[in-house]
Amino acid sequence: MLAVLCLASTAAVAADLVPVADFARRMPLTSPRLSPDGQYVSLAYHDPDGKTHGLAIYRVGDMTKPVSLIRMPPYEMPANMVWASPTRLVVARGKVDGSIGAASYTGEIMAIDVDGKNPDYLYGYEAYGKRAATRATDRGWGTIEGVPPQSNGHFYMRATSWTDQNRSTLYDVDAKTSARKQMADIGLGGMSFMIAPDGTARFAFGTDDNFKWVVFHREGSGWNKLAGSEERQNFEPVASVAGSDRIYATFSPNGKGGEFVEQDENGGNLRVIRKDDFSEVTTSGLWTPAPLRPFGTISTTGIPQVTYIDPQAPISKLHMALSQKFPGNFVSFVDFSEDGGELMFKVSGDREPGRYMLIDTKTYKVTKLFDAVPWIDPAKMSERRPMRFKASDGLELEAILTFPKGRSETNLPMVLIPHGGPHGISDDWFYEEDAQFLANRGYLVLQVNYRGSGGRGSAFEQAGYLKWGTRVQEDLIDGVKWAIAQNYADAKRVCVYGASFGGYAAMMTTVRAPGMFKCAVGYDGIYDLDMMYNKGDIKDSKTGRSYLTTVIGKDQGDLAANSPTHLADKIDVPVFLVHGEDDQRAPFAQFKAMRAALDAAHKPYETLTKPDERHGFVKPENIEEFYNRLQAFLDKNIGSGQAATAAAP
Repeated sequence: MLAVLCLASTAAVAADLVPVADFARRMPLTSPRLSPDGQYVSLAYHDPDGKTHGLAIYRVGDMTKPVSLIRMPPYEMPANMVWASPTRLVVARGKVDGSIGAASYTGEIMAIDVDGKNPDYLYGYEAYGKRAATRATDRGWGTIEGVPPQSNGHFYMRATSWTDQNRSTLYDVDAKTSARKQMADIGLGGMSFMIAPDGTARFAFGTDDNFKWVVFHREGSGWNKLAGSEERQNFEPVASVAGSDRIYATFSPNGKGGEFVEQDENGGNLRVIRKDDFSEVTTSGLWTPAPLRPFGTISTTGIPQVTYIDPQAPISKLHMALSQKFPGNFVSFVDFSEDGGELMFKVSGDREPGRYMLIDTKTYKVTKLFDAVPWIDPAKMSERRPMRFKASDGLELEAILTFPKGRSETNLPMVLIPHGGPHGISDDWFYEEDAQFLANRGYLVLQVNYRGSGGRGSAFEQAGYLKWGTRVQEDLIDGVKWAIAQNYADAKRVCVYGASFGGYAAMMTTVRAPGMFKCAVGYDGIYDLDMMYNKGDIKDSKTGRSYLTTVIGKDQGDLAANSPTHLADKIDVPVFLVHGEDDQRAPFAQFKAMRAALDAAHKPYETLTKPDERHGFVKPENIEEFYNRLQAFLDKNIGSGQAATAAAP
């Protein structure tokens, strides 16, 4: 009878086993934008080959066949899109270095009609389009800063010249004729602008050459530094308050936690609307129709809980009603038609990758546009639970645990996944592919927002500077100890797997905590810190070199003491190294150096490398092979394969 019960239990688990191939596929459509008349949706299109992207435009009533489909060169994609009019779309070009590489702007801006006709090059250096002779002299970076409240065929563009990088200039640009009118200019590069509904730039803000956040207020024809911005770190003016000369803004008090406030433009008469001592506060997904203004806030950690600026406002009540229709998920407002009659919103959560819907705000009729990942069944996915614990020095940290569905929550085999970045990046509650794949295979997954991560203020982020191999690793190790102490994890069955900086951490945690882990997986990792100054794309810019000296330093002794390539003799677990041979961020030389170090130390390891892959595999067949190898490696060391080996005579 016991054997029958065990077989039945195994069959139930197997029934929910999602094919590896389903986790290896990439989202076909992302970043939707609704046209001003509510008739069309523009999207970033991603080809099944994994590296070809483009622009797709669909009619709202028919999402089966695009009106226009424009493919871009390999690894290029639309980084941002805005509708300048109901028939004219503006696209900022971007590129991505593999599936775990962050998308970055190329600085080029194009425009195209809804039917795919009249493409034109509005900013950039390539000789393309009707104005190639003049636009080819645009030696710089262009960024879309927004559009007027009422569409008029124009958009706002920020430009920085290559020959004068310490200057940001804001233009009003006609997307049809390419004519430009200067709106603002400030002698600092990389500044963003807050533009009031009347079209005037009221604030300029961003990071200076020394990685210091700066904010300037427009006064007359000049700019004055905003008083008090040192204490109110990362102060960001969000929008004008309707019917007044006041603004909404977010900031971190002394770099800790976050506040959302209403205040005079000069900083006076401040009213706190939301304060969180643990995390930053954001208005993401909680905006009204044009002229765009926030109607609510959420904290960047934990499960999103909305605080409404005015709970009785119709827009707040609409959000509340939709949220009740989709319990357990977060409703994010993506775009309104210009008259506010049509709203595109997204429903997403820890098990729901994302559904995009359209609601008529007059009749309240809801129609589904598309699923972000249509082949994933949320009912088969696992719960992700944000929790907090104390690090060994007393600092409170956030952990996110993904519990395998249908399993006991005690003494589980566990995989620690340190996120990449590391600075300014964080793990959150929403659906995460690696975590769901491993949980679906029966593993508890632990993700720790160690110091240096984003979302908790500049002080928390800077606390990870120059501590890559020390305090950051201690935070990760403290997270594992906490999960074991809570009886969630089996202390004898813990592995670590990470990508990019996470790959670095996968090696370093095994060095810093001998005996804690049973195996380690490094995916496109950084293993030699000094090499970052000589190889890879970070070193190629002044900003990148400044970043390196700020976060890892230049002391050769410290770099060596915190590089896995110099510590391979202390790695006493089986290692699996995975790398794209054309990686630009963590170049293949990093993999070679780690492999050579393991060879020299006579340590066991497995490898998987692929040509024509960059920072994270993009070809579905390569991702599937990696996941299969990862599953087998974990199974052998902490899964059922390990148990069978231990039981063998």
